[in-house]
Amino acid sequence: MTIDFRLRPGARINEVALSRQLNASRTPLREALNRLAAEGFLSFESGRGFFCRTYSVTEVQNLYQLRQAIERFAAELAVELASDEELAEIGAFLDRTSSEAGTSLEDLVACDEYFHEAIASFTRNGELIRTLKNINARIRFFRWVDMESRRSRTQGEHRAILAAIASRDGAAASHLVDRHISKRREEIAEAVKECHARLFVEEGFVHPAFKTIDGLCA
Repeated sequence: MTIDFRLRPGARINEVALSRQLNASRTPLREALNRLAAEGFLSFESGRGFFCRTYSVTEVQNLYQLRQAIERFAAELAVELASDEELAEIGAFLDRTSSEAGTSLEDLVACDEYFHEAIASFTRNGELIRTLKNINARIRFFRWVDMESRRSRTQGEHRAILAAIASRDGAAASHLVDRHISKRREEIAEAVKECHARLFVEEGFVHPAFKTIDGLCA
C-alpha cells in the first residue's frame, strides 16, 4: 500500500481503520508501521502519528543517484565474482522475457528489478543487496509510470550490460550501467509530474498490481 501509494501521499494513517482493513491487531500493526518508517516508506511525527510518504523531484533524484552508484559498483564486482553459470542463467532469463507483446507494465517493472538485483547478488554483499532492494521498492511507482516510454529499449540495454560482464570488462560494464540509469534520472521530473497527475487528478485511477519479483520471473 505504501509502495504503490494506495495510501495517499502525505495522508495521516488512521491506525484503527487500517487495523480493521487488514484484520490485524494493533500491536503487530504498530510494529509494521515503525519498520516502514525506519525504511523510508512512512514518516512519523511525535504526537501526530504516522503519515504516508510524500515525494519530490529532489528526493527521487537522490534515490536514483544512490542506485546509480550502487549498481555501477555492483557491475564492477560482478565482472570479478560472477560465475559463468550464473551469467548464463541471467541470459536465459532475458531470453524467456524478451517478448514484450501483451506484457503489463507491472510485469516489466518486476523483470527489470529482477535483472538488476541479480547482478547485485553476484557481489556476495548482503548489505549492498538489501540497500538496492529498499531503493527499488521506494522508486517502483515512478519506474512503473516511466516504463511505457522505454519498454522497447530496456531489454537491449540489459543484454549489453550482461555481455560486458560476461566479457569480464569492468570498465564497459560500469559505463553501460551508468548510462542506463542516467537516462532514467533525466526523465525523473516528468515521471514525478505524471505520478502526481495520476494520484491527485486522474479520476478512476487504478493502482498497479505489483507482483513479487521471484514469483514472476524465477
